Amino acid sequence: MQTASTNICERMGRSQELSELKRGNVIGCHLCNKSIHETSLLLNIPQSTVSGIITK
Repeated sequence: MQTASTNICERMGRSQELSELKRGNVIGCHLCNKSIHETSLLLNIPQSTVSGIITK
């Protein structure tokens, strides 16, 4: 069941936080010298999310 706050976040363009597995996949792609664009396409997540994970 979704709450009102999750519906608001989804309407504002915000999605759920990434799982640890997806974060690990982003780091793995980065370590294999994949570009942010390539990683974004491979994992089907926004480029801004990929760059945010890499810079942290």
